[in-house]
Amino acid sequence: MRALPVLLLTAGIVASLTSCATAPFTQTCTPTVHSGDASDVVTVTGTFGSKPTVDFPTPIVTKKVERTQALDGTGPVVADGDVVVIKYTAYNGATGDIVGQGDYSGPGQPLTLGKSVNKAVSEGLDCARVGSRVVIASSAANAGQDPAKFPDAIVFVIDIVDAYPGKAWGTPQIPQAGMPSVVTAPNGAPGVTVPKENPPSTLAVNALRVANGTTVKAGDKVVVKYTALLWSDSSVFDSTWTKGQAKIVTLTPSDTITKGFVKGLVGQAVGSQVLIVAPPSDGYGSAGSAGVPAGSTLIYVVDILGVDG
Repeated sequence: MRALPVLLLTAGIVASLTSCATAPFTQTCTPTVHSGDASDVVTVTGTFGSKPTVDFPTPIVTKKVERTQALDGTGPVVADGDVVVIKYTAYNGATGDIVGQGDYSGPGQPLTLGKSVNKAVSEGLDCARVGSRVVIASSAANAGQDPAKFPDAIVFVIDIVDAYPGKAWGTPQIPQAGMPSVVTAPNGAPGVTVPKENPPSTLAVNALRVANGTTVKAGDKVVVKYTALLWSDSSVFDSTWTKGQAKIVTLTPSDTITKGFVKGLVGQAVGSQVLIVAPPSDGYGSAGSAGVPAGSTLIYVVDILGVDG
């Protein structure tokens, strides 16, 4: 068996997450990949959400990405930027050996579709519906592998068990005076302008978009996209948007999760976008952190996409 030199799919912290099937997803979507000779010869049986039984004649050869629906879902359509929860197995197209596999015993692995995921998986899942079982046949290069080291085609069998919209969908609210101003790109990524004045001395929270989803509680595991920056010079010290992956965060203060971040999200609803300004006492205090000088006032813009059920 020839194992892949790198993990096929970026691992994430897995939680049992509240479904967001009622949240808005794209209504129009045109897939960029279609079925072909390589993906069509793969036979998949077994219960959706469980480890499948997969059979195909070897070797499978393809120079592109192909996708065949082994099972058609009826849930929301997922697209670039959305967070999908998947269960998957990957196979060497030349030998049929398993070269990568997720955990079928848990709720699944969260993955944000887009450039941070290998091209084959992102394009293969684009425009699919939650509840689908998708067969993707891909060249090694399109699956993020070095063809010189792994020349064989790769076959993915992926169950899409759940999904979350890629950005907050709540109703826009009136910004608070004295707070940073926030504008968002079409994909939801925020741009922040910091006022040229002293920051507030106590925690300030402004819900920029308000939804009617599940209310967030202390200790919950929340699916979020966020940008974090310094009031002093507007520099960004952390952002899921630049990394291309949503993050699952436990709302308990820790060395990496500040009290201000937790306090600002508790009581908010899934689907909301929240602006938080945290003074040093609710941030990293006199110790500071990587990219955060001691005594810094912090700014967070957080999209709440899901919550632990």
